[in-house]
Amino acid sequence: MLALSQDVQQNRPVEAREHIRRFHELFFSLSPDKSAIESNVQRALYLSDESAIGYYRNLQEKGYFNRMIAGNISQTLTVDSIRGNFDSYPYRMKAYCRQHIIRSSSVTERSLVTTCRLRNVTRSDNNPQGFLIESFTIIENRDIGQYER
Repeated sequence: MLALSQDVQQNRPVEAREHIRRFHELFFSLSPDKSAIESNVQRALYLSDESAIGYYRNLQEKGYFNRMIAGNISQTLTVDSIRGNFDSYPYRMKAYCRQHIIRSSSVTERSLVTTCRLRNVTRSDNNPQGFLIESFTIIENRDIGQYER
């Protein structure tokens, strides 16, 4: 039993990075379909606390999702790298990502950098890694290029 316990602890950094990757992919990869947006965001919110919910509500209030649907705009996200400090708990994480906002005639590439803390929680079907994202913060979200399609 001791060997199994040690294996689980050795895998926590890998699971933490996958948790962060999955959250970002669900939360930021969006299609111009209201039910798809709601489904992806709902799945992402199982992995996080009210800090991500607040960011989602802020986007809703500003009409971000309605403009995506009306403009037939898609958004994809690629996680370039994830850094974590596993020497202290809760774990501090930083994700470096690229977003592609796809319109009918152009694509805008954006740099997205986020930080958060990860806290251990019970594993479930909705949260298989057993982490909860806390203090989710976007520290950079800027255009890095645009090109015609």
